[in-house]
Amino acid sequence: MTLTLQILPSRQLTPALRQEIIALCNRAYEENLAELFETFTNATHVLGYCENELVSHALWVTRQLQVGTGPLLRTAYVELVATEPKHQQRGFAATVMKRIVEEVQDYALAALSPFSVEYYARLGWELWRGPLSIRTAEGWLASPSDETVMIYRLPQTPSLDLTAPLSAEWREGELW
Repeated sequence: MTLTLQILPSRQLTPALRQEIIALCNRAYEENLAELFETFTNATHVLGYCENELVSHALWVTRQLQVGTGPLLRTAYVELVATEPKHQQRGFAATVMKRIVEEVQDYALAALSPFSVEYYARLGWELWRGPLSIRTAEGWLASPSDETVMIYRLPQTPSLDLTAPLSAEWREGELW
């Protein structure tokens, strides 16, 4: 089966397509993700179709990650990587993820919070080993010790120490 990909910014999603994406993500994650989905108002979606059926999805949003006290890095932060359960284990999510990497070459970095470190490591993503935190107006909020982030180096990625502290700006929904 061949996967056909479509790239769409959130503003171009029809109400029916939004609901179709949410339903796909709900089935893949086995939870209701409608509220979380609504927090990604300025996202770019990668949609994977097999014979005109939406079978795979991921999106990225722009975030500002910071290594230690270094400069803010314009980051393509990947969310809601999902494949229809009956179509899993066919490489569809990997195809979607590879396309995201192709699309975000003008960013300083790509990042995500993985469901499986091993899965994303096979695709070239690296585990951030340093402490994680969220930047707020009141200061830095340490992330729970079980929180994980992986990064993907892009052409504009500076030299990185993966054991240094990494922070992201606070946002609605899931912090990482």
